[in-house]
Parts: sequence; structure tokens; C-alpha cells
Amino acid sequence: MIVDIPDTTTSKVSKKLAELREDGGVVALTRVLTLVILASRDNAEPAIAAANLASREHPCRIIVLASGSSSEETRLDAQIRVGGDAGASEVLILNAGGELAEQSEAMISALLLPDAPIVAWWADEVPEDVSATPIGRIAHRRITDSAMAAAPVATLERLAHSYDDGDTDLAWTRLTRWRIQLASILDSMDPRTVTAVTVETPPELPSAVLLAAWLQKSLDVPVRLHRSATDNGLSSVRLHLSDDSRGGDEIVLSRPVGDIASLHLPDGPVQQVPMPHRTLEDCLAEELRRLDADEVFGEVLVRGLASVDLTVCRTAA
Repeated sequence: MIVDIPDTTTSKVSKKLAELREDGGVVALTRVLTLVILASRDNAEPAIAAANLASREHPCRIIVLASGSSSEETRLDAQIRVGGDAGASEVLILNAGGELAEQSEAMISALLLPDAPIVAWWADEVPEDVSATPIGRIAHRRITDSAMAAAPVATLERLAHSYDDGDTDLAWTRLTRWRIQLASILDSMDPRTVTAVTVETPPELPSAVLLAAWLQKSLDVPVRLHRSATDNGLSSVRLHLSDDSRGGDEIVLSRPVGDIASLHLPDGPVQQVPMPHRTLEDCLAEELRRLDADEVFGEVLVRGLASVDLTVCRTAA
């Protein structure tokens, strides 16, 4: 069910939602959290679609602040989506312009679930200091996506300087399968035999930067970012081994195309490893599973990032 409420207030939206429950037979499922999506109007629908799918694992109330321009007429148009149009959630879309375009706590306070955690997700633009924004200050978790920024690597550096417990970035979440595979490889060997690491990546890929920072922090060896020949994302990780280890060769985990990675070991045949690309809803669902601080991400972002040479990733030429 979709209900449009033009030229309204958040108080009226809240009352209308209550009416839908009482008069229309809308079932109020147990909601475990409130997800606040901050997005441009152009990117609101893709974000809502991802959140709807993620809500099947995490039933929630979704509040979307689809902000327009401050130069527009001051006006709030709202839409309520429940039932089949909202996955396992309730979706409240606030399309604001003029003086209401600013993403403030006052815009959503009347719509928050009582006594439920708040997760804020900036689906496109990343603010200067996420935790210091009006929405960030009340959120238990703050999700950004540096890959959506005009300068992703510079955005990561800015996030590192302003990091606070509860911050996370989807560029990190996209690395989960890479980190699982690499951790499994390192668990099967003596990690002290790794002398250096090469990460192959196209320019301005924040996930590759975070992976390099994680490896550098985990192994305490030089990690080099190398320009890949394709623009299909993170393509390979090479673990260079010492001369007295496995013939002085290297271990290579590569996924140049598709969803199957190849694992090249010095003393064995090439292994095929399923490693599909992660969808937006997969990443969002993973982040909604935890409401505590991601300490590993914080350490990698704040301390590991500073030790990586970002020249290759930063230069698009």
C-alpha cells in the first residue's frame, strides 16, 4: 500500500501511519530499529530498494530524507509505504525543499520508533564530520559509502580524521569475502614468511585502499597498490614470500572478472574459489546485524590508512 501526503508535516505523517494501522488493517510487525536514509532525490529509490531487501532480515522502520534544494519553495511532501510495497518494514519518505531541505533531527524526531536503536545511512553524499551532524549525533550506527563520493580516496582520509565509534563505510563491507579468503590463507601458513603484498586495483577504489591498510596492519610488511589493467574493481592480491618459504614464490588470489576467484599456491594446483560481488542490500544487511562499534574498521581507517601510499589510487591518469 502506498499513500501520498502532499504539503504536510511530520506530525501529520505520524498520525496517518497510526490510522493505517487502526483502520486499514496494516499489521505492525516487531521493528528492531529505525533506519534513517539520507539521500538525494535521484538516489532515493535505489537506496529504498536495497533497504527493503535488507529489512527482510532486520524488520525496521525506514525514514527517507530525500532532500531537495534550499532555493526551492519550502514544502514537505510525504509518502507512506507499508505491506508488500515496503518489504518487512514501514517506509516513510520525506521529500523536503526550501528551509526544510536541511537534514535535521527535528525532521524525523516525531517518526522515530520509541526505545529502538537508530541507524543512519548516507546513501550518496558523505558529510564533513558524520558523527557531528544533527542525525549523526542521535544515531547508534552511522553508515557512509565513500565509493559514491566524487573523490573516494580523499573522502576516506576525511573519514579517518573525523572517525568516531559507530562509524562504518560500505567500502569496508564490500571487502568481507576478500578478508575471509585472505585470513583463511594466512591461517594455513606462517604469516611471518610474507615479506610484501601487492594489491591490484583501478584508481579511486576505496575498498582496495582499506584492504591494503588492513593487510599492512595485520602483517606489518610493505603493501603496494598497483594499477590494474581493467576497471572491474579489486582484481588481485599477491602475497610475496621469503626465499626459504615455498620456493620463494608468491600466493595470488585473483578475481579479474566474474564471481569466481582463482587461488594460486606455489606448491599446488590452481583452486577456484566462489567469491561473488556483493550487492548493496548484502552490504547493508551485514551492517544492520551489529549495533556496536566495528573496532577493526576503526583501527584500519585511523591507523592503517596512514601507512599506505595512496598515489596509485588517487591518480586517475
